[in-house]
Amino acid sequence: MKLLCLDIPQPGASLEKYQPHMLDEVRHTWGLYKSGIVRDIYFRQDRPGVAIIAECDSVEAARKVLREFPLAQAGLIDWDVIPLGPFANWEALFSPGNA
Repeated sequence: MKLLCLDIPQPGASLEKYQPHMLDEVRHTWGLYKSGIVRDIYFRQDRPGVAIIAECDSVEAARKVLREFPLAQAGLIDWDVIPLGPFANWEALFSPGNA
């Protein structure tokens, strides 16, 4: 299952509080990337943070993995996990009257 995972900074979180955890955070993310769980990762452009495209068996499995991130372990972030599915409406674009 493909999932969009958006970090949620917790009250009191700041870039200064993130700093002591960042090397471990990057190492942890790299391990998940090598294992195929993290498929893509992007910096958010609207605020500091990340958007991860993950591959897991379920939303709960993804939440379990995300809780292991060092920033999550430190209580600095939580995650919004959005399950994604294939766009199944392509045929509607080609139906009579839409040309």
